[in-house]
Amino acid sequence: MRGHECYHCKQWVAEGEPHDCWTTTEAALTRELPEDLRDAWERLRDTAADFGEQRIYASHNSIMFSRKACYFFVRPKQKYLELVIFLGRVIKSPKIRSVVESSKAKRAHVVRITHRDEVEAPITGWLREAYDVSERLSGRDSTKKRTTKKAAQPAARAHAAAPGRRGDRRARR
Repeated sequence: MRGHECYHCKQWVAEGEPHDCWTTTEAALTRELPEDLRDAWERLRDTAADFGEQRIYASHNSIMFSRKACYFFVRPKQKYLELVIFLGRVIKSPKIRSVVESSKAKRAHVVRITHRDEVEAPITGWLREAYDVSERLSGRDSTKKRTTKKAAQPAARAHAAAPGRRGDRRARR
């Protein structure tokens, strides 16, 4: 039988058979969780949903919380929920397992949640902060006037080449 093994899920896919292992749901990702983690997940989801308008969706093995860009996501594991929060600053706390620079403006903070009672301050405060600053950090703030580098370059070149400037060869002759 001709086919291939899916690189992501390692499932054998017969030739011509449709396969989309990337399509998943919140329910599928949280179905196997023990009761403590399921309670923690529900509290985490409810807390974030109360922040305001956003998109909550499953993607591969994570559940994403996004405004215009993802501000945090959760990876359900067998023994804990791995929570990754995107902030514009580094937080130093014993609750933070690691901090990774994810872009020039964002720092990804990794937190492990093992029980519902952990979904409280300061973690809920960090989630709220991530929600509030997500558009600014992603460069997608609708209130900010955006200028691209290419648009700014012609003006800079014209200024440098103005008569009397060091960069203008004709002015020195």
